[in-house]
Amino acid sequence: MIYDLLIVGGGINGCAIAREASLLGLKVLLVERDDLASHTSSASTKLIHGGLRYLEYYDFRLVAHALRERERLVKAAPHIIRPMRFVLPNEHAVRPWWMVRLGLLLYDLLGGRMTLKRSRGLRRTDTAYTAPLQHGKRGFVYSDAFVDDSRLTLFNAVDAADNGAEIRTSTALDSARREGGRWHARLSDGSEIEARGLVNAAGPWVHQLLGQLGVNSASGVRLVKGSHIVVPRLYDGDHAYILQQPDRRIVFAIPYQDDFTEIGTTDIPVDKPEDAQIDADEIAYLCGAANRHFVRQIAPADVTSTWSGVRPLYDDGASEAREVTRDYVLDLDTSGPVLLNVFGGKITTARHLAQEALGKLGPALGIVAHPVTPARVFPGGAIGDIDQFVAKVRFTWSFLGDARADRMAHAYGSLLSELLAGVDDEAAMGEDLGGGLTELELRWMRDREWARSADDALDRRSKIGLHITAAERARVEAWWAANG
Repeated sequence: MIYDLLIVGGGINGCAIAREASLLGLKVLLVERDDLASHTSSASTKLIHGGLRYLEYYDFRLVAHALRERERLVKAAPHIIRPMRFVLPNEHAVRPWWMVRLGLLLYDLLGGRMTLKRSRGLRRTDTAYTAPLQHGKRGFVYSDAFVDDSRLTLFNAVDAADNGAEIRTSTALDSARREGGRWHARLSDGSEIEARGLVNAAGPWVHQLLGQLGVNSASGVRLVKGSHIVVPRLYDGDHAYILQQPDRRIVFAIPYQDDFTEIGTTDIPVDKPEDAQIDADEIAYLCGAANRHFVRQIAPADVTSTWSGVRPLYDDGASEAREVTRDYVLDLDTSGPVLLNVFGGKITTARHLAQEALGKLGPALGIVAHPVTPARVFPGGAIGDIDQFVAKVRFTWSFLGDARADRMAHAYGSLLSELLAGVDDEAAMGEDLGGGLTELELRWMRDREWARSADDALDRRSKIGLHITAAERARVEAWWAANG
């Protein structure tokens, strides 16, 4: 089989490039040795943001660029991306009040015309914002957005597949060589394919793949671990906090899955991608970061779950991990059949990264790569106002119950009508295996979303794993053993 483009890596960058390429009419194969978004792309802070703290390092271009992408993404995926207000208390401030205010004004300015609310100072009437804090009444409020990072990665892949791309999970690249103007690749499923171009979107494994290909690159990568903890909800409300720390880092506290608060992240240099495991010092640091600000105190024993990811940051020579740029670098090798290596990047800018990647690949592949995704809605995203859509789902499929209707409306958006086609009552959805997850939904994840295990379904395509018992998880695992 001959493809125009072989993409190695099923994270956000690889899936976004597959989407862009397939929409341009290229024959695309994406291979991922594990699951889509199984590593860094499901271990983010789950924000679509411009990067307020990047202003401190004068990275104005990246912030402006990310804010423009934020505006696009909020409109393109309203089912999985929601605007969120962030409270920035002035207590324990390590930056002068006037500096933070100027930074927020610049943040708004760089965002241009935007639908999200602009920044302002805290008011006396903002008791919902100030009550959870120990004693900070001064501070600011600004806007960014929350995202289901796993499903954003997934919907990039779904859109790519809907436009002809082939997505193979649990499939590794065993070997590849340049020969006769093409890449000749052997895959772990035993197949051999040819491709006119290859994209190395292996994330933290980008240099390992280069070594496997026998290719050198002048670009380097810094591996930085970011860890998060989840604790029972620290405060009421759907707003988040951005907390200044004595080491000049900031830590987010974000509402998570209704019952919890997500706290993160750390910045720890690591040597290997496999080092994506939180340690006791990180847990203590994040608990301390929250305790410095909130009335409700927490301890490591309160942590209900964690996640860690290794970010493959482009090595710009910064002395500290927190100072390394979050921008991306696309390294094009045309010494034979074209090879594009992706260094760095972030969830917010993946769409633009893909657009730029195809611009670089276009001449070698014989196409003129015009932008195809700036205004394109993601699968499930054609729903209009999310609150009105949720109300419609509750009415149309009342047998779901309000909680499950809300979850499924946000997870699938307009695709829900296809998932529930011909379903008139709860019994038609099959057995409820726990947390409202039925056989019907598991089959959808298996057949339409490349899920191959209980973990794929419970921990990435949904977050139901946070809410069920060990016995219920075992029931889902048994279903996969029989039906996967």
